[in-house]
Amino acid sequence: MKPDIQTREDIIILLDAFYSKVLKDETIGYIFNDVAKIHLETHMPVLYSFWESVLLGVASYKGNAMLKHIELNKKEPLTDIHFIQWKKLFFETIDELFEGKIADMAKEKTDSLQFLMQHKIKTSM
Repeated sequence: MKPDIQTREDIIILLDAFYSKVLKDETIGYIFNDVAKIHLETHMPVLYSFWESVLLGVASYKGNAMLKHIELNKKEPLTDIHFIQWKKLFFETIDELFEGKIADMAKEKTDSLQFLMQHKIKTSM
């Protein structure tokens, strides 16, 4: 039996494993590497805080994830294929490392985020 997501450290483990896949992925890696040109040293702590807020209720995230993705979409259209691959890799990583109530909630929140983000992007055009 795998542990559930319970701490910021668990979120760090999850996101570090996820990003190691994302950055090499043929479908979406270029968006992170070449379009957004993310700097892991600054980007990852923001992501840790975002998911810590979403999953553990710790109000550590300060930012606007929707606005960032709307701006990114102006540089490179984020398609259904991109979102499907992002979600597939995220779910796969969750399943490899964790199981339980919060791991399941992470998948539910991801479904909601995908829907909301795609809706906001489409309505901002």
